Amino acid sequence: MKLWGGRFTKPTSQLVDEYTASIYFDKKLAAYDIEGSLAHVAMLGKCKIITTEEAKTIAEGLNIVASKIESGEARLSEEHEDIHMNVEKLLIEEVGPVGGKLHTGRSRNDQVALDMRLYLRDALVELIDLLVHVQIALLKQAKANMDTILPGYTHLQRAQPVLFSHHLLAYAWMFQRDIDRLTDSWKRVNQSPLGAGALAGTTFPIDRGFVAEQLAFEDVCENSLDAVSDRDFVIEFLSDASMISMHLSRLCEELVQWSSQEFHFIELDDEFSTGSSMMPQKKNPDVAELVRGKTGRVYGHLMGMLTTLKGLPLAYNKDMQEDKEGMFDTVATLRGALSLFAPMIETMKVNKDVMYNAVQRDYSNATDFADYLVGKGIPFRESHAITGETVLYCIKENKYLTELTLDEFQSFSKKVEADIYHFLSPEAVVQARNVLGGTAKNQVNNQLESITQAINMNKQWLEVKNERLANRTHQASSY
Repeated sequence: MKLWGGRFTKPTSQLVDEYTASIYFDKKLAAYDIEGSLAHVAMLGKCKIITTEEAKTIAEGLNIVASKIESGEARLSEEHEDIHMNVEKLLIEEVGPVGGKLHTGRSRNDQVALDMRLYLRDALVELIDLLVHVQIALLKQAKANMDTILPGYTHLQRAQPVLFSHHLLAYAWMFQRDIDRLTDSWKRVNQSPLGAGALAGTTFPIDRGFVAEQLAFEDVCENSLDAVSDRDFVIEFLSDASMISMHLSRLCEELVQWSSQEFHFIELDDEFSTGSSMMPQKKNPDVAELVRGKTGRVYGHLMGMLTTLKGLPLAYNKDMQEDKEGMFDTVATLRGALSLFAPMIETMKVNKDVMYNAVQRDYSNATDFADYLVGKGIPFRESHAITGETVLYCIKENKYLTELTLDEFQSFSKKVEADIYHFLSPEAVVQARNVLGGTAKNQVNNQLESITQAINMNKQWLEVKNERLANRTHQASSY
């Protein structure tokens, strides 16, 4: 007999049990389910809804069940549908009928919403910490490459030279925005839905604030209907995760390109590369390619969750069982990618000479020639045309701008003087962009200071949240 089977005259079909059971995946919530149950039963005892002795017996039983689940001794069954009913069934087997009092004043609807918030709260802390480590790896490479110049691209065409450190810091700022989004979402995740019941609250004199405090929640969900039906926090996380995946994928695309023989700007460490079963010379950037490839599955989970919720009336509906697998898989996907990313960036070899040679063998200093002419009093549109004609001449003569003689320069404009060669050097071109956010060395140093401050603030946020979570009365035994 099901724990809810009193109204039924015959058991559910085995096919229905198999199709509707969520224990196959929501067993991941076991520690959180017990954590929430410990706080709930403490509140039931405090409010004298059950006796102090009953609360103590149930709490002891829950701790035993937690140990048995963690060790693998306990058998979780599809017959009991989900982790909540499995835990309750195991509890009753452990302490007897008094275990049935645990569910007083709550529903699986508010229970599962609680478990998911507890799970996601821990996941946010972990993922933010991993993102900070990626930022630190980028920062180390940026500091080591303050004099490394490479071609900057637009439309995958050589555009203007930039410092490699400037390029890397662009990603550090992307990940900072990702961290900002995750930390901002914390306040929407960190609200307790427990006490909302199935949809309308409960008739028992519960203390929702006490439970929230026990579990280190900062607030409670104000509306019981919203509390059990809200999965905005899941969608928000999946959206933030999609953005993180997109940023990782963009950087991976560059790592793949840069490590090719055509570029040879970098070489990924052997630990983060693979070979070919047929071609012995190959060194493939498989980690970067797979991180890029897994972006699609994260996007898919976001679209799946949006689609699941778009037509649901209030309050809880069985469709919402689909909220977990995508969230679990997204957390696992990001955890895997970010754990690899920091050491992969930190250990990559930067071929500085190859990058520098590249900027000497292109026309990425053409804009600076136009700016040089503007400095000589020629209107920009006219200087743009002169520069275009000069580049066309270079292409026909198989030369680069700095290979032209002064006479050749002056055939296009008499304003050109001998200082043009210094003006068009890669170092001068980079240093000329001495504006806030530009690629000049002192501006990049300013960026380094700013991103370091941001990283330190991220660390402080993590320290505060970790301390807060560590001090909660009941804690999940594993994650």
